[in-house]
Amino acid sequence: MKRFFTEHPASVGETYGEHFVFAVSLGARMVLGGAACILHGLLPELCKTTGSRTIRELALRLVPGNRKAARRPLQGVPEPLFTSAELESLTSASL
Repeated sequence: MKRFFTEHPASVGETYGEHFVFAVSLGARMVLGGAACILHGLLPELCKTTGSRTIRELALRLVPGNRKAARRPLQGVPEPLFTSAELESLTSASL
C-alpha cells in the first residue's frame, strides 16, 4: 500500500510530501486562473491576461527539471493574480 503513495512521486524525484505540495499548489493556481477566466467572460475589462499568464506559468513548471523551481516564484517575483487597475475595477464594480 505504501508504494501507492510513493512510486509516482519518486519517479519525478520527490517525496510524497513534496509531491503533495507541488500538486496542490498547481491545482490551486488552476482554480484561480479558471476563476479569473470566468470573471473575464462576465466582465471583459477584468483579468485580461490572467488566464493565459497562468497557463504559461503552469506549463513551464511542468517541464521536467523545473519541478523544484516551481516551489520558488518564476523569475524571482510572482506576478499578482490581478493588476491594481483590475482590483480597483472589481472592488468598485457593483456586482
